[in-house]
Amino acid sequence: MTPTHTVTNQVPPLVEYDVADQPVLLEALHREGAGDAEAELHRVGRLAGSARAQRWGELAEAHPPVLHTHDRYGNRVDEVIYDPAYHELMRTAVDLGLHGAPWAEESPHAHLVRAATSSVWSVVDAGHGCPISMTYAVVPALRANPDLAAQYEPLLTTRVYDPSFRPPLEKGGLIAGMSMTEKQGGSDVRANTTTAVPRPDGTWSLTGHKWFTSAPMSDILLVLAQSESGLSCFLLPRILPDGTRNAMAIQRLKDKLGNHSNASSEVEYDGATAWLVGEEGRGVRTIIEMVNMTRLDCTLGSATGMRDATARAIHHATHRAAFGKQLVNQPAMRNVLADLAVEAEASTTVALWLAALTDRAAAGDERAALLRRIGLAVSKYYVCKRGPAHAAEALECLGGNGYAEESGMPKLYREAPLLSIWEGSGNVAALDTLRAVARQPETLTVLFDELDSAAGADDALDAAVRRVKSAFTDVASLEHRARRVVGDLALTLQGSLLVRHGHPAVADAFTATRLGGDWGTVFGTLPTGVDTAAIIERNTPKVGA
Repeated sequence: MTPTHTVTNQVPPLVEYDVADQPVLLEALHREGAGDAEAELHRVGRLAGSARAQRWGELAEAHPPVLHTHDRYGNRVDEVIYDPAYHELMRTAVDLGLHGAPWAEESPHAHLVRAATSSVWSVVDAGHGCPISMTYAVVPALRANPDLAAQYEPLLTTRVYDPSFRPPLEKGGLIAGMSMTEKQGGSDVRANTTTAVPRPDGTWSLTGHKWFTSAPMSDILLVLAQSESGLSCFLLPRILPDGTRNAMAIQRLKDKLGNHSNASSEVEYDGATAWLVGEEGRGVRTIIEMVNMTRLDCTLGSATGMRDATARAIHHATHRAAFGKQLVNQPAMRNVLADLAVEAEASTTVALWLAALTDRAAAGDERAALLRRIGLAVSKYYVCKRGPAHAAEALECLGGNGYAEESGMPKLYREAPLLSIWEGSGNVAALDTLRAVARQPETLTVLFDELDSAAGADDALDAAVRRVKSAFTDVASLEHRARRVVGDLALTLQGSLLVRHGHPAVADAFTATRLGGDWGTVFGTLPTGVDTAAIIERNTPKVGA
C-alpha cells in the first residue's frame, strides 16, 4: 500500500537497556555491604532489557497456558501446556537462583541480592515469578519436617530447571507450589474442609477441593487439610514415587484479571497421597514463615511494577512532544513523573530494607526478626495498595498509546491488584499488623525505635511519628481504624528510611507530601520547590548506554 503519511512523534521501543541501572537499587546494595553483587545485577539488567528476553515475556503473555485434562485415548492426564517462552523465563530465573539460592548459600546478603535480582528480572514477565516465589517460600516451611527437608531442599535450591513429568526425587531440580484457598474460606484457611486421613504406611490421604492453586504443574505442593487434630500442612507430589500420577484433578484454569502467562487453577484431591509437614494440627504455624517470604515478594513485586511503570512513563515523555515541547519538559507532566518516581523509590527502598532484615534475622539477629515481622505486615498492606493507583497514572502518561497492549502498560495495570490480594487482602494485612502488636508488643517498640533514629532530621517526619505513636492510645477502636493506623506506620517507615538513606530530593518530596500534607489526592500534585529534575533523572532509563 502506498504510504499516505510520514510517521512522526512516536516513541521508540524501550529495549536494549540496563534495567538494573537505577540508583535506588544500587544504593541499597552498597548501603548493606553487598556492593560486590553490582556487576552481576547489571548483567541481569542488560538481559532483562534485551529484545530477546522481552520477546519471551511477550510470547508467554500472548499465549496463555492451556489445560489438557485427557489424552486422546480418554485417560486423565491433567497437564497444563505452556508456551516455550514461558519455559525460557523459568529456566533463566532458576539459573539465576531466584527460586532458592539464598537457602543454599553462605553469603550474609543472599536474600537482599536475590530480592534485587528478582526485581530486575521480573520486569520481563511477572507471571512466572509466581512459581519462583512459591519455591523460594516453601523451603523454610518444609524444614518443619527435617526428613522431608533433607530429601527435597537440595532439589528446590539447585539451579536446574526440569519441567519433565517424573517423580520429584528422580529429577535434577524442583518447582514448588501452594494449594491453600478454598471456596468457603478465602483467607480464612481455618474454614478449610479438605480432609486428611492417615494411612498405615505413614502417608496421608487428602480429599477435597482447592479454589486457587497457582502453577498447578509444580512438582510438589504444600496443602492445608483438616486432620483429627485440626488444620495441618502436607507435602503433596504431582507424580508419585512409582511414577504414577497422584490423585489430583485440575478442574479448570482461572480466567483471571492479572497476568496471562501463569496458570491459576481449581484442583480436586480424591485420596491424594501426601506427607505431613510439621506438627499435626499446627498447619498455620507451619506455613507462617512461608507466608512471610511470599509477602516479602508481594511488596517487592509491587515496587518493581512501580519502577517499571515509572521508567516507561518517563521514556515516553522524553520522546513525545505536545503543545510545542517535549512532554518531559511540560511542568504539569514533570510533576506527575516525579511524583510517580517518588512513590516507586519509597516502595523499593522499604522492600529491599525488608530483604536485608531477612538476612540479618536468618543470622540470629532478634531485633531484625521483630522489625521484619511488623515491617512486612505494614509494607505488604500499604505498598501493594499503592500499586494499582500508580499503574493507572503511569498508563495515563502515555495517553491512548498506554491503552494499547503493545505499550506494556495494560499488563502492568492488570497485574497490580493481584499483589494486594495475594497472601491476604488489605484488611487481612492491616489486621495482621495489629495482631503482631498484640501478641508481640516489642515489635511496635523496635519499630518506633527505628523511626526515632531519624529524629530531628525532618520536621514533617517528626510530626508524623508523634501522630502515629498517639494512634495506639485508644486500643478499643484500633480494629476500626486499622487501615489508617497501619498506613501511617508504613508511611512513617518509608519516610524514615528515605530521610536517612535516600536521595535528598526524593526524601524531601516524600516527607513534604505523604507526611507533611502538602499534597493533593492524586499523583502529580507535588508542591513547588521540589527538585523534579533530579528525581526524574534518577529514574530515566538509559537506552543504548
